[in-house]
Amino acid sequence: MATDTIKPEMKSNDGLRGFGYAMTAYLFWGILPLYMKALAHIPALEVIAHRIFWSVPVAGAVLLALGGMKDVRAAFRNPRTIAMASLTATLVTINWGTYVWAIGAGHSLDAALGYFINPLFSIALGALLLKERLAPVQIIAICLAAIAVVILTIKAGTLPWVALSLTFSWGFYAFFRKTLPVGANQGFFIEVLLLCVPATLYIIYLEARGEGHLYQTGLTDTALLLGCGLVTALPLMIFANGAKLLRLSTIGIMQYIVPTMVFLIAVFLFKEPFGSTQMIAFSLIWAGLVLYSWSMLRQSKDR
Repeated sequence: MATDTIKPEMKSNDGLRGFGYAMTAYLFWGILPLYMKALAHIPALEVIAHRIFWSVPVAGAVLLALGGMKDVRAAFRNPRTIAMASLTATLVTINWGTYVWAIGAGHSLDAALGYFINPLFSIALGALLLKERLAPVQIIAICLAAIAVVILTIKAGTLPWVALSLTFSWGFYAFFRKTLPVGANQGFFIEVLLLCVPATLYIIYLEARGEGHLYQTGLTDTALLLGCGLVTALPLMIFANGAKLLRLSTIGIMQYIVPTMVFLIAVFLFKEPFGSTQMIAFSLIWAGLVLYSWSMLRQSKDR
């Protein structure tokens, strides 16, 4: 049998497997606010340090099992690759820090808002930096999101900085991550490896001063902090493998699962206030996302 001949059932199985991987990752991220809420009494910076530190052994074990360490060693011999990885590592740290703080401080709705806006921001970023041509429908979708931000700003008297920080940090992270010449799993391992030194020093500093929560505040805190590596690394690496087996349009639609779950958790479990202003803003963004999704699906069908 020729190597390029694939049976129809094989194609179906691969698609189903990719969907299963992606759905697992998205559902995991969707309930992550519950885990982060349990860590709300611990400063966000300490939580981020533990997310980084404990992600290294998890990501390293996965790469060893998959045989991906050769690419990592090659990357560390390329200064340009390490410089780019340092930039993406900084951006993802800002994103994680903002997210952890937002959940703990009762701003989960703002976090959901940020991740709802992110696809529309990515379109605008592509138009500005890559000179990609926007369809009229996409321009309308971006304008709706911008109007929503203006409404929230006027009502609160300040920019919705949590949502915008999450949007900008993740949008630029995804943009620059595409230029990193390594696989998704290898890239993540390099990022946390670069961040591991300052994270480790900070953890040691806190524990030495008696201000840390790893050993001094009970087994619950210890277990939660140790688990930060699993809840950080595993869904990212599961998603990376699922994304390879799915069409971009499918991933584009599925990405709304996470902010939708975060939104529902914020309103119905965390009981965060959701007034008329938030309703108007979210409705505008949802309308923009419907237009964006329709445009994306139509383009995919045309191709």
